[in-house]
Amino acid sequence: MSLRPLSLAIALTLGSGLVACKPAAQAPQPPAAQAEAPAAAQPANDVAAKVAAYAEVTLTSDLSHLADGDRQAIGLLLQAGEIMDGLFWKQVYGDRDGLLASISDDATRRFVEINYGPWDRLDNDQPFVDGVGPRPPGARFYPADMSKEEFAAADLPGKDSLYTILSRDEGGKLVVVPYHVEYAAELGQAAGLLRQAADVASDESFRNYLKLRADALETDDYQPSDMAWMDMKTSPIDVVIGPIESYQDALFGTKAAFEAFVLVKDVEWSERLAKFAQHLPALQRGLPVEDRYKAEMPGTDADLNAYDAIYYGGDANAGAKTIAINLPNDEEVQLAKGSRRLQLKNAMRAKFDTIMLPISAQLIAEDQRGHVTFDAFFENVMFHEVAHGLGIKNTLDGKGTVREALTDLASSYEEGKADILGLYMIGKLGEMGELDAARRNDNYVTFLAGIFRSVRFGASSAHGQANMVAFNWLQREGAFSRDEATGLYRVDFAKMETAVNSLSAKILSLQGDGDYAGAKALQDELGDIGPALQSDLQRIEQADIPVDIVFRQGREVLGL
Repeated sequence: MSLRPLSLAIALTLGSGLVACKPAAQAPQPPAAQAEAPAAAQPANDVAAKVAAYAEVTLTSDLSHLADGDRQAIGLLLQAGEIMDGLFWKQVYGDRDGLLASISDDATRRFVEINYGPWDRLDNDQPFVDGVGPRPPGARFYPADMSKEEFAAADLPGKDSLYTILSRDEGGKLVVVPYHVEYAAELGQAAGLLRQAADVASDESFRNYLKLRADALETDDYQPSDMAWMDMKTSPIDVVIGPIESYQDALFGTKAAFEAFVLVKDVEWSERLAKFAQHLPALQRGLPVEDRYKAEMPGTDADLNAYDAIYYGGDANAGAKTIAINLPNDEEVQLAKGSRRLQLKNAMRAKFDTIMLPISAQLIAEDQRGHVTFDAFFENVMFHEVAHGLGIKNTLDGKGTVREALTDLASSYEEGKADILGLYMIGKLGEMGELDAARRNDNYVTFLAGIFRSVRFGASSAHGQANMVAFNWLQREGAFSRDEATGLYRVDFAKMETAVNSLSAKILSLQGDGDYAGAKALQDELGDIGPALQSDLQRIEQADIPVDIVFRQGREVLGL
């Protein structure tokens, strides 16, 4: 992706699990000494309150218009998604059933299920189960006792791959194990289900994609299926499945985690969005930065579509839920074909109604609350995803990609770029007559409200860090102000436009230069939540506004 699951659409970065030392092809478990000082369990009533802070939403869609084969395919895809869900547990914790069986309190078990482990993803990964230590940054992708220096010194082909784990052999040496070997049984089952779905699905391009994706699960070669997914324009259903985002690897930001979305296309809304992809080259040329930082031209074979999500699994379902998808992540595919942006309209509406509007009532100046609208929220999310395709993918010094140059900061800056360029693009499209320019103020105020929604969870995730850099930059530039007496925020619309342009230029130049030191300095300067904002966020908590949503989903909910 990027599922770039977006700042407005947080997919939290830092989930992980216990890791350990075992022979090759077995994910490592942490030695007892690694646990440091085990934290005391939170009282059961506190955990129950945390569970209650998630609003339950039913994921469903009208399937009556689908062909019988597509409905059959959905059932098979749901089963494949459930396999991804189990694999994600293996990657970020390990023995799911053993952990759940060890817990007697119902609320704590439910909270473990929401977080895919004993660490609270919306509270900087604080442990909430008795005896559990800090979350290992490398999850189960690396041995817990492996240092960055040992990794750097190891001459191991494939150690940097998205689709390998590192383990230790019987002699204690680091070894590389491909995903398709480590998880061969589960991936073989999922591949078989995709091939069965391909046999019954109605759309030829979707059938081709499913077959190639099945092959990818068994080989770790995902580029052919990514290319086929980009060519898929007419299918009424879709699935995003496999190891995709690398947010769970907080050690190097490299290893991809398993996830799945099963989707039903909203044809009416998709037709409204289709026209924007053609403007990507013009928007790239107009970016507010020197020409050398926008010399790469995005592919024009990109598209924007709206979907009802009917299943989230694995990484997609852990903690806070993303509400839009931007894929594929492969830079070569992006340059050749662009990317697809999928807006998950039913999940987006649920977050707007249950979270965004109540937050706005707490923190936005009363006379500007009318600017917080679902249409603006939808556009901000959509153009965040579009903006991932803009800017630069390869550093100007010719030494590699932006992702390679910025390493652990790459995800945060990519999210920050997408946020701020999304606002920039909305303004430019208004000038071009493609959007209602008079409604741009709605986008600005809704964006600010979206930051409050995001950073409630802290600034430790890629999205949270990106939000705080944007918040502090925009506040410093006078784009909004806070009334000291009321704690309410007001946007200065003219200054917001100027600040959006200056932050866009800053991020694009840091990425193009591959300037890790500069990126780190900016994040150190502006990446923290200040005391005034922290006080305001506490008001949100006291108002009992849901922290996020959880889903009732699956075959029974859909009547399959």
